[in-house]
Amino acid sequence: MNLSAHPELLDRIAAGYALGSLRAGARRRFETMAREQPPVRAAALLWQSRLLSMTELQPAQPPSAAVWTRIDNLMQAEADQQRMEAARAGSAAAESPRWLRALAFWRTLSAAGALATVLAVVSAVNIQQRAGVDLQDLQAKLQSTPQVAYVAVLSDEQSKASMLVTFDPRQRTLTLQRVGNFQEAADRSLQLWALPPSGGPRSLGVLGTDKLLRLTAAEGDVREVPTLAISLEPKGGVPGAGGPTGPVVFKGALIQKQS
Repeated sequence: MNLSAHPELLDRIAAGYALGSLRAGARRRFETMAREQPPVRAAALLWQSRLLSMTELQPAQPPSAAVWTRIDNLMQAEADQQRMEAARAGSAAAESPRWLRALAFWRTLSAAGALATVLAVVSAVNIQQRAGVDLQDLQAKLQSTPQVAYVAVLSDEQSKASMLVTFDPRQRTLTLQRVGNFQEAADRSLQLWALPPSGGPRSLGVLGTDKLLRLTAAEGDVREVPTLAISLEPKGGVPGAGGPTGPVVFKGALIQKQS
């Protein structure tokens, strides 16, 4: 299935993957698609980044024992159902019709959705039960959350993801998150380039050495730009008019998210 053609479904499955509620065969199939399809890989990294940023909104608070009991019951019920189906299927499981395999896939997704709903309810209850919580301050923080309109996963020559790039047109901000282990030498700098369909490369800025980087850009700088690239340049970068002078170390498609 081409998840890229179904953005809403891709967003839901990527959310389940980032939460950890997508398990077993469904999780392995999603990981395989992520390796082969850049939009799927971008969706997974984007949700992982979102969940990491949510931890900054409130202090950690463990859920009650009753919540863990409900989650354990859900997992046990799913495991029991899988064992029963495996016992009935026996050796014929490998040769089951395509529609039956698809049914098992969607059952797994349904269980993932149920678990994600439980976790969301737990988070909401914990927020409401916090003593002295300032809801207006929390709402203001949520309002300031970046509105991602463009996303790209930049990979090296071995197709290993090295940089997650998102663009928020409302804040006019390009956010770059290093997801690989690449580290430039002290006398070198990474420089981000837009590769438009016509004309030469345009510099979008020189990167620092932090894991999370932000650059200022207008939507016109990235609109209708199919590809982004990062080159390795002398310290401080090079003038944008001349294009990259060093090797291009990362490259990837820039995808405009569907609203």
